[in-house]
Amino acid sequence: MSKVKTTFFCQKCGTPHPKWQGQCNGCKEWNTLVEEVVEKKEKKGWVESKSIKGKGTRPIKIQEIDTDKEPRVSTNDSELDRVMGGGLVPGSITLLGGEPGIGKSTLLLQISLQIDGKVLYVSG
Repeated sequence: MSKVKTTFFCQKCGTPHPKWQGQCNGCKEWNTLVEEVVEKKEKKGWVESKSIKGKGTRPIKIQEIDTDKEPRVSTNDSELDRVMGGGLVPGSITLLGGEPGIGKSTLLLQISLQIDGKVLYVSG
């Protein structure tokens, strides 16, 4: 269903105006604006995407997430591997946050030395 919208057009030059005013902004003529009905197409609402493998798009509990699907790279730090679900996923982005001076950069630089392969470290 479309919503009805009105616009004012100048009869002399055709300049559209959002509301009625005495003088046309385009040609500067007085009392030439006439209201016309313009249909505005209604925007489509939210469309639910079809999930992969036919599963619904419902939230799931964190315990139900299967972490074995992605290959993991061990960081050689058992606690960090545990927190990261078994290690780092190749090609992924990991955001590490915290207060200034608590050792985020030191930890990441030490871990990047222990990982075989290329590591991109961005600090901001």
